[in-house]
Amino acid sequence: MTTPDPDGLLAEQLLRLTRRVHRIQKRHLAQRELGITPAQSRLLRTLAHWGSPPRMADLAERLEVVPRAVTSLVDGLEASGKVRRVPDPANRRVIRIELTDDGRAALRELRAARRSAAEEILAPLTEDQREALGELLDTLVDGAPVQSC
Repeated sequence: MTTPDPDGLLAEQLLRLTRRVHRIQKRHLAQRELGITPAQSRLLRTLAHWGSPPRMADLAERLEVVPRAVTSLVDGLEASGKVRRVPDPANRRVIRIELTDDGRAALRELRAARRSAAEEILAPLTEDQREALGELLDTLVDGAPVQSC
């Protein structure tokens, strides 16, 4: 007889939830007809948190992807007018990426799509359950301190 693996079950539940969240967010994005992929959405959100336009290498590092992947994402977003490449004022050999007005408008739509997706996902929970889930997620995101023996 095998021993139950509660951590394995939790891991599977987390993976299933992650996939469900991704599917629902993707559907909400598609409904808004923005023509933006989830990966492009992530790049736009990352750009929005920068004080000044970052370099492609900075974006790759923050997104934890190879620079080549950022180039493809930026190419698509630039073609749709959401971002633009601009020369670095201090070093013209360096290219920086900045949001355009269309990119900022798309971000507002993306935020609305994410909120509506979250509402759909959280709909079965009571307010107390949502609060408890929020506290648990904060703990998981922040990580518990490692205890030494």
